[in-house]
Amino acid sequence: MNQNTLHNRLTDFLQRLKSYFSLHQDKMDEQATIDAVSSDVSFRGANLYVLIFAIFIASLGLNVNSTAVIIGAMLVSPLMGPIVGMGLAIGIGNIELLKRAFKNFLVATVISIVTATLYFWISPLGDVQSELLARTTPTLYDVLIAFFGGCAGIVAIASGGKGNVIPGVAIATALMPPLCTAGFGIATGNLSFFLGAFYLFCINTVFIALATTLGVRLMGFRRTVSLDQNKARKAHRIMVSIVFIILIPAVFMTVSIVRGSIFNNNLTSFIKEEFDLPGSRIIEHEVSKDEHTLQLVSVGNIVDEETIDRARHNMEHYGLGAYELRFIQLNLDDNGVGQSSRTTGGSVAHYRDALQLQQQRSDSLQAVLQPYKQVAVLAVPVERELQTLFPEVSTLDMAYVSRGVADSMQGYVVAVVATQPKALSAKQQASMHQWLAQRLECDSVRLVMTNGE
Repeated sequence: MNQNTLHNRLTDFLQRLKSYFSLHQDKMDEQATIDAVSSDVSFRGANLYVLIFAIFIASLGLNVNSTAVIIGAMLVSPLMGPIVGMGLAIGIGNIELLKRAFKNFLVATVISIVTATLYFWISPLGDVQSELLARTTPTLYDVLIAFFGGCAGIVAIASGGKGNVIPGVAIATALMPPLCTAGFGIATGNLSFFLGAFYLFCINTVFIALATTLGVRLMGFRRTVSLDQNKARKAHRIMVSIVFIILIPAVFMTVSIVRGSIFNNNLTSFIKEEFDLPGSRIIEHEVSKDEHTLQLVSVGNIVDEETIDRARHNMEHYGLGAYELRFIQLNLDDNGVGQSSRTTGGSVAHYRDALQLQQQRSDSLQAVLQPYKQVAVLAVPVERELQTLFPEVSTLDMAYVSRGVADSMQGYVVAVVATQPKALSAKQQASMHQWLAQRLECDSVRLVMTNGE
């Protein structure tokens, strides 16, 4: 194979590969795409009511912590329209479309926050749910979700909205829940909730619009107007500045979360590998980043000083070298009360009291369960003894029935006796009832007689 043949084959392969990734073959008419985006920009009449209803749906979903309801609200929401409109307008240089999209975006944002604030202000459910908390700490991952969601959205719009791409983008980028969470922050006076949620909304807005701008430029959309070089540079600098201003806090939050995750993983590995000892267990750990201390509380067998010193020496390998290890050991005496064998500071009393309270609860539970266990254990031997005394008895079933009143437990034993071939007389039943009460050491026995025939 000569060099020309190899070059031709390589060129042919690259051309085929390029055809697979080309967007031009699926791209519909540019003007049709612009018209479709422009029609979704305005918030008047029906569009405005749909937005308000979607905000109520999302707020209800956040309030009751229902993911399905929140997803439904995101599918209904028309918020993507003006955001995609702004990105398209920047990409093709359509100033009029940009102004109209930005104006409607501000209207939609204000109405959404006001609606959510009113809902949470009158809602009787004021608890902070996990779905609300999830919208208050945006990270770099939310930036990536918004960007790639915007990429998928503009490609789908430019190619005629094929498949279920647009609904998927609406769910993934989650524009509605952050605005509702911001309204919750205003209604409850929680500034951190408002700032965190509104920042997440800004992230989604900026990077969906950025992805749309880059998408229309990569797909070769014709520019509506041609700006002079100075204005073009100024617009470019403004865009880059907005992107970086929005990006920087997310980067810091992501770094903080990643560092926290790495620290927790290192701490877990340190405890597991250094103090995984037979008969001993670390029941609590406390990290003070201000004092740079790591306090571990152990229960069970005494951990020797050599093991503790070795763990202190190895802390550097787990990224914990900046922390001072404080080790507290507790062991239970014969009465189940925590005793300190090595103490640091005054925190031992806290753990001793906690262990004592836990033991008291365990003892109380055992006392409640004791009658049930006793009746279950006695069922078989009592049946045999009863059959010896009363040959007519075929089977005996017993159960303890409790009647809890406040802190006291009162109950009785139900004994179901089956006889065959004939029933016992009233005198025999009375004798059996008396014997069962004495045998079971129970003041109250309910005797139920059945005929086995």
